Amino acid sequence: MIIDIKDDFDLEKIMNSGQAFRIAKVGNYYRFIHGSEIIYIRNIEGPTYEILGGAFEDYFDMGRNYTKIRGLAAGDSFLKSAVECGRGIRILRQDPFETMISFIISQRKSIPSIKACVEGIARKYGKPIKTEFETVYRFPTPAELAKATEDELRELKTGYRAPYILDAVRRVNSGELDLKKISLLEDAELIEALKTVNGIGDKVANCIGLFAYGRTGLAPVDTWIRKIMDNYYGGENPFVKYGDAAGIMQQYAFFYAVSTKLKL
Repeated sequence: MIIDIKDDFDLEKIMNSGQAFRIAKVGNYYRFIHGSEIIYIRNIEGPTYEILGGAFEDYFDMGRNYTKIRGLAAGDSFLKSAVECGRGIRILRQDPFETMISFIISQRKSIPSIKACVEGIARKYGKPIKTEFETVYRFPTPAELAKATEDELRELKTGYRAPYILDAVRRVNSGELDLKKISLLEDAELIEALKTVNGIGDKVANCIGLFAYGRTGLAPVDTWIRKIMDNYYGGENPFVKYGDAAGIMQQYAFFYAVSTKLKL
């Protein structure tokens, strides 16, 4: 499929924005994995892209105008710089189970280490999918990951997070945490439901809400965001005033700090 994308859309920035850990360059394409869907995208010229695969519009939040959202930062000098730096980022709508496990793993780990852990779990427990370019391993389902032992997960460098992963798997498989049903909850209730899993606190729950459930009013506070709040906003959270765009503004700020190695 060949389409023109006239709103903000930068594949390199999306790949490096820290919200998904299995995006990769494959030749001239960027490869995205969404459950059993494999999406390959390449820029042809200007706003014209070739897209191979499905689930494109929902996955890339194409129903939202990010150009308009960037304009909301006009009165904030820090965020104005951040949105210009991050122009082209979009919030991905990812698989809830993979997102939950990925962000449990993400705690106190570098992005390369997170990527290695998530990829290792996919290769060991997930099913292979052959495409015209490569063989990709889908992330395991809750039932597939239930076969994992704590020792096996530790061998994959998950460390102290291994029992948290197994608790999440157990709760999902038992129906105690229904990842589809909680999508109907309000933001605060969704966060509390996710936090019933051992090892999921406010930050991880907000990441899951933002990156899997499309709750763009949620703005996760990690180490980088806390430093931004302390250094530029007197310890106050500057994102909440943006309402449903709070999480998008947070993502611009995070990308700006990390990509420019902002001294905080």
